[in-house]
Amino acid sequence: MTDTAANGGRLRGLPGLAGRLWTVPVVVAVWEAAARAAESVYFPPPSAILARLRELWFSGPPARLFLSDAALADFLPSLGRMFGGWALACLGGIALGVAIGRSRTLAGYVDPLIEFGRAIPPPTLIPLFVVLFKADTRMQVATIVYGVIWPVLVNSVDGARFVDRLHIETARVFGLSRTERLTRVILPAAAPKIFAGLRLSLSLALILMVVAELAGSATSGIGYELLYTQQNFDLPGMWGTIALLGVLGFLLNSSFLVVERRTLSWHRRAGRTK
Repeated sequence: MTDTAANGGRLRGLPGLAGRLWTVPVVVAVWEAAARAAESVYFPPPSAILARLRELWFSGPPARLFLSDAALADFLPSLGRMFGGWALACLGGIALGVAIGRSRTLAGYVDPLIEFGRAIPPPTLIPLFVVLFKADTRMQVATIVYGVIWPVLVNSVDGARFVDRLHIETARVFGLSRTERLTRVILPAAAPKIFAGLRLSLSLALILMVVAELAGSATSGIGYELLYTQQNFDLPGMWGTIALLGVLGFLLNSSFLVVERRTLSWHRRAGRTK
């Protein structure tokens, strides 16, 4: 693709982006007017929420991207727990999922266990994790791992199970070893399904991070700050924390989509050539 064509594609995409985002200022304006008219202490206007949000987390020096001391104390532990639990769940889910997907015998034994395990809501196991790991970071990471692993595992099983048999037979004919068939045939073929599970699990990791911090006696983190503002009737701070979680989820999903598009660009090209 030439530079002119690429620039043309970007320009054509701008109206679509504007069309999707025009509702945001409209909703904020309506919310602001409605909150000021209602004058309810429980529903502060967005202007008050943004002011409190800036005071809590974005009142630091420019050298730190305006992050305050509280932001550094809250963001880093929360993101560390979330990404740590998500990474462990992804590694375990992909490894187990591919193994189960490629073995009918193993799948026959574990499929009922998978369906049973994924039906249990992760928050219900928090008391068990507290007994096993105490009310600390290990409990919070265990909660995230348990809740996040299922979409990765199920999608990895489906992706590995339904690899085109012709591709496998062709790899055998060319003398590829088991490891080469796994890395050059099975994993690439299962990648779209695996990435779908990874994307879903990332959103779940953010939710379970907050749940675990709310229930896990954390002394830092976004979930802890949400609980603290609620208990101290700091309603603008509470709504600001909720808004921050929404923005964080949006940014994580958008960033993952960029990575997914780049990683699976070969898959889209192959689909267009068929």
